[in-house]
Amino acid sequence: MQQKLDVLAVSAHPDDVELMCSGTLAVLAAAGYRTGILSLTQGEMGTRGSREQRREEAQRAAQILGVSWQGMLDIEDGQVAVTRENKEKLVAEIRRHRPDLVFAPYVKARHPDHANCSNLVREAVFFAGLKRIETDDPHFRPRRLAFYMELYDFVPSFIVDISAVYEKKIASIRAYTSQFYQPGKLDDEEPTFISSPEFLQSIVTKAEYWGQKIGVRYGEPFWLAESIGVADPMALLCPKKG
Repeated sequence: MQQKLDVLAVSAHPDDVELMCSGTLAVLAAAGYRTGILSLTQGEMGTRGSREQRREEAQRAAQILGVSWQGMLDIEDGQVAVTRENKEKLVAEIRRHRPDLVFAPYVKARHPDHANCSNLVREAVFFAGLKRIETDDPHFRPRRLAFYMELYDFVPSFIVDISAVYEKKIASIRAYTSQFYQPGKLDDEEPTFISSPEFLQSIVTKAEYWGQKIGVRYGEPFWLAESIGVADPMALLCPKKG
């Protein structure tokens, strides 16, 4: 059954999208666009939390962001790879939701699953448009694929002003109570790279850094592999105020 989305953000694990581009999703949702989040895995290999906890946390985060749809595939955590089976699963989801814009992680990543997710999404976006690949829904190719930044920097193609929804971004991250630092909460679980207060502060610092680049308080950067044609440079570069 098709459920049309305007924007679909794809990640390797639950919480990846919330960390890296949830502000942008919140901006788009507030503007009336139908947004979605798809995790390729259920995060079952994580040191902290269970499969069930991760699913509940993902649903809470989606509600905070105003996301229209949130889902997870059954690809094994730690084994995300560009295989025929995985491409078929993702192609089916793309055709089911028919997003005009897809977000994926930048290919240079610390976690191998994230790098493989980037390549898998890139290939699935292309193959979803091929008529001779048969699925339950007709062929469809998104108009644009944009990559969000994780640990490693790139020169952004554009930066989204998320200042108005910054609190939603932070709240969506904190919805993953099993994964991230919770102020005032006793934490007796094994510490991880992302569970420290310093990691959460780094997310804030990055948002401030990229916001400063465009003269706002908070921003999220994206990279495009292709150039964008502009019919009216003034409308893009010097939009009228008010």
